[in-house]
Order: sequence, then C-alpha cells, then structure tokens
Amino acid sequence: MSALLAPVRAVDVGVPADCPLVVAAHGTENADGLRTVHAIAARVAARVPQREVRVGFLDVVGPSVADTLAGLAEPAVVVPLLLAPGYHVDVDLPAVAAAAPAPTRCTAPVGPDRRLVVAAHRRLQEAGWRRGDAVVLGAAGSSSPRSAAATAQAVAWMAELTGSPVVAAYASASAPTPAEAVARLRAAGACRVAVATYLLAPGFFAGRMHDAGADIVSAPIGDAPEVAAVVLDRLAG
Repeated sequence: MSALLAPVRAVDVGVPADCPLVVAAHGTENADGLRTVHAIAARVAARVPQREVRVGFLDVVGPSVADTLAGLAEPAVVVPLLLAPGYHVDVDLPAVAAAAPAPTRCTAPVGPDRRLVVAAHRRLQEAGWRRGDAVVLGAAGSSSPRSAAATAQAVAWMAELTGSPVVAAYASASAPTPAEAVARLRAAGACRVAVATYLLAPGFFAGRMHDAGADIVSAPIGDAPEVAAVVLDRLAG
C-alpha cells in the first residue's frame, strides 16, 4: 500500500471504552446538509446505545468540535466524518483534542473506504446511470497529497463498480473542476456523462456538481447505512 494511503493511526490516548463519541463534520449553512449529519449521528447512536453521541463542526456553523468537547468535559473519541485525510485530520483535530479539557482520542477519517464508494455507486444508479456512461467522481478537494491519493483510490473503486471510465473532479482547491472534467469526457467522445457526488451531505460543494453540465448527477451519499458502519469501525479501531 502506498505510504500516502496508509491508514491514519488514531491519536494514542487512553479513554474509557464507553466514553462519548463526537462525530466531527464539515459545517454547512444548508439545512438539508445539517439534517444529514445529524441523521448519520442518530444512526450511529442507535447502534451504540451505551454511548453518548454528539456532533461537532469544523467550520461555518456551531457547535465547533472544541465547544462540543468542552461541553462534555470528560474523555471522548472523535471520529472525523471526512472522506479523505488532509489538514483537518492531520493538524486541526489533533490540536483540538490536545486542548480538550479531558483525554480525547481522534480516529482515522471515515474515508477512504470501499463501502462508501459502494454507497455512492448506489446513489448514481438511483439517479439514472446506465452502463457505458462515463463517470466523474466529484469530491470536495484539498491541497493535501494524501487527500488526492484517497480520492484516486475512490476513483479506482468506482471504476471497478461501474466498468466505466472514471475521472476525479474537485469542488475546491484542486483541478479539474466538475465542469472541466465533464467537458473533457465529452471532448473525448463520451455520449453521456454522469457525476457521482462523492460527498456526504448537501451543501455548496454538492451544488457545484449540479452546475457541471452532466447528463445526470447523483445525490450525496447521505445517511446511508455504510456510513454508520464505517464510523463504528473507526470507533472500534
């Protein structure tokens, strides 16, 4: 396995086995996006009734992860609800955990994980994807090489599932944009182009997928059961 894709080690802090779980999500002003994050947390909570499960946000809206941890004032585990490693995973969250009022363990992010790509493929099928359609995997984007490597792995998994040409595109920070990727596939002869929205929740980035000019655009992964399953694996690992 590439060093860039090596699993992120959890911050090694001893915490009780039944301590609270904080799901750390990107923030959004989109009401449906916020509902999705809380729905994921609720699905996780239903699977671990012995734990308190809370949500903390990394930007845009509150409560922040730091505020959520301060409100708990007891040991906790933070699971990043992020599809790839990057600044939040490598720098931001470890700093927040170190400053928390009680011991706090940060796990690896939920992505990359093949189960999440399976869920994204299901959303693509629900949107009307047909075998033979070219596919753009629309990710959030990051300047982190490890984030790019994680997205490349997701592209490979999506290509296996679809049997179609799949290219990555990014809503921010990296090229190509979703619109550029769609245009390139059309220029290369693709009759139909589908955008697989490789995001967890609706919001600004998901809107950029719909603006790309593709024939079909899937919904975000949302509160698919695979997401909760991966969160629980990170929690256990």
